[in-house]
Formats: sequence, C-alpha cells, structure tokens
Amino acid sequence: MTINTESLVSMTEANQNFSKVARLVDERGAAVILKNNVPRYLVIEFSQAEQMQTASDEDVMSVSARLIQQNRQAYEVLAK
Repeated sequence: MTINTESLVSMTEANQNFSKVARLVDERGAAVILKNNVPRYLVIEFSQAEQMQTASDEDVMSVSARLIQQNRQAYEVLAK
C-alpha cells in the first residue's frame, strides 16, 4: 500500500484535532494515524470500506476458475 506523506497524522494530533483527520479524509480519500512513528490506523470514508469488502465479479470468477482447474479430478469423480 502506498501512503501519501501528506496524509500522515500523529496519534497525539489526531486525539487533539480529529477534525483535521476528517478533513484529510475528505480531501485525500484517506488519513494514516501514526503511533510511535509507525503507521497504525487507516481512516477512510465509510463508502470506501463497503467497496473494499465486496469482491468484484471478475475476482470471484477468476478464483473459481483456478479452483476448478486445480481440483478437476475431484470434480469429475463427484460428477459421476
């Protein structure tokens, strides 16, 4: 994951000024909160979170095709 350095916020600053974090999310799409100078939390819009959880049809079809190919013999036995 690529992190935009302009979207980094320290934990202390996020605690004291959460509106800044919300503004960053609105402007840049995400904000990363650092804890002990290490990226710890990712704040994104709720709609983006929903999109990330839903697999696209192409992803599901490619995984399905790969599994069928890997287990073709088992499927042929089960089809009998």
